[in-house]
Amino acid sequence: MIRSLDISSSAMNAQRLRMDIISQNIANSETTRTEDGTPYRRRLVVFQEQKDSGIFKEYFNDANKQYAGLGVKAVRIVEDPSDYKLIYDPTHPDANDEGYVRLPNVDRLREIVDMMSATRSYEANVTAFNASKALAMKALEIGK
Repeated sequence: MIRSLDISSSAMNAQRLRMDIISQNIANSETTRTEDGTPYRRRLVVFQEQKDSGIFKEYFNDANKQYAGLGVKAVRIVEDPSDYKLIYDPTHPDANDEGYVRLPNVDRLREIVDMMSATRSYEANVTAFNASKALAMKALEIGK
């Protein structure tokens, strides 16, 4: 039961980070100039299966060997290599000699769909966490 709490909490942490990155993408969807002078580039979170079970690893080593998955972790944040959008606006301060402005490669609709997916995943893991917690509480009541 403790392992299921650990797995659910790792998934909630991962999805929270994903929501933070999506929020950052939406916030910068109009940013035409970053510190390095280029438009903002969409960021994505890369997840990986977690191989150790966190704080309870030393107590459950033998039991852990029979299970493949022990949660999820974010291993890195990468930039989307897709092309920038070009719009014609010769009055924009960041327009090139032809009058085109490079806009970030952020599609707000895609980000909203990704945010909904991350939210649903987070909610599903909250439900799993609460179910595991309720099972533990019922198990404790048996001893009364």
